[in-house]
Amino acid sequence: MLFFTPGCRLLRRLAALALGTVAVCSSISALAQPASPPPSPALAAAPPIRIALVEGLSGPFGNAGEVVFRNLLWATERVNARGGVKLPGGARRLEVMRLDSKGTPEEALAVMRVALDRDVAFIAQGNSSAIATAILEALNRHNEREPTRRALFLNYSAVEPSLTNERCSPWHFRFDAHVDMRLAALMQVLRDDRSVRRVYLIGQDYSFGRQVLTRGRELITALRPDVEIVGDELHPLGRVKDFLPYASKIKASGADAVLTGNWGNDLTLLIKAARDAGLQARFYTFYGNALGVPSAIGDSGIGRVLAVAEWHPNLGDPASDHLVRSFRQRFPDPRDDYLHTRMQAMVEMLAEAIERAGSTEAGAVARALSGARFDGRTLGGLNAGTIRAADNQFQQELVVTVMDRQGSPGVRFDVEGSGYGFRTVRRFSADQVSQPTTCAMPAIGG
Repeated sequence: MLFFTPGCRLLRRLAALALGTVAVCSSISALAQPASPPPSPALAAAPPIRIALVEGLSGPFGNAGEVVFRNLLWATERVNARGGVKLPGGARRLEVMRLDSKGTPEEALAVMRVALDRDVAFIAQGNSSAIATAILEALNRHNEREPTRRALFLNYSAVEPSLTNERCSPWHFRFDAHVDMRLAALMQVLRDDRSVRRVYLIGQDYSFGRQVLTRGRELITALRPDVEIVGDELHPLGRVKDFLPYASKIKASGADAVLTGNWGNDLTLLIKAARDAGLQARFYTFYGNALGVPSAIGDSGIGRVLAVAEWHPNLGDPASDHLVRSFRQRFPDPRDDYLHTRMQAMVEMLAEAIERAGSTEAGAVARALSGARFDGRTLGGLNAGTIRAADNQFQQELVVTVMDRQGSPGVRFDVEGSGYGFRTVRRFSADQVSQPTTCAMPAIGG
């Protein structure tokens, strides 16, 4: 791991060289972090392969950024414990470099430049499709201008569909199912829920939130023409402190279901306000399975909060149970309890691609990664899938879950020590949720 702990003097010098500004000083995270197991002497002697995590690690969505860091940290530790990444010159360890974007495109581009100036070849980001778009455009320009210092963009959760459609790039790989893929699963469950008659759409006012509402409306209209959409509302991203007026409006509309792509505190506060307002609607969410949501809604969420993901702790097979217990052993604080198998798969696939390429050069790794299949072997068979070469979009299974009390049938594990967990409603194969692409993938030069 790379934390930049010596203080602002070094950071100012780095910033002056890379950016001509000292603003980056506060953007390179130096917070106390869980210590990784020491690498073997051979791995410690070799230079690390760095993954620059460009993410909001402070501000209103800082908790979501820390979730990503823990997942990437654990993924790299697992690779390193197996002997690291095997290359012709010897094995090398993976290392996560924390760079705090503060949740803004400007800061993200500034700290990414620090990473690129240090010849980091792998940039990871995901919490915000708007920031992902800015990173992708900047990285495309960088790779064209500096072909000997190219880098890849590893996207673990920026799910606005255009990133693997009209904005697709040979330098960008998305490991999360995009909006239309997630909605394909979630709306199949809503279609079969005959209790739903009136739906309220609410989301964050940026590209991702708008796409969830637009595509959600299209699918509801197509799959359940008998359902009335009684509200369609966007709110400012990360700036609403009190969602009670929104919850009251939803309740007054008579909605018996709410569709939202909200994430982070914008979802937690919305769910809490719904509880306080006495709203009895079911919530069809992308991310309602952690980050304080179950604790915020309590018993009111049982049978009412649904989420969609690539995996969840109560999938029920031995490999899944083992992975949950191993993660909790590494991060025993219940507040740190949010495991994403797609992030584990991303790091595993990166390591495999570097080994196949025999190099850390971005172009060689991109060629090895595009079209690659992950068999899930290093995760006990979990999260198997394929990176579709046509658009570099990972094709994977999705599962829709619903909140219930721990100990109920199908709910062995709770989340975040809340006493509530999620049980499987329906699993969807990769083929069932796959979506067509309009990508015309440019060739990799050089």
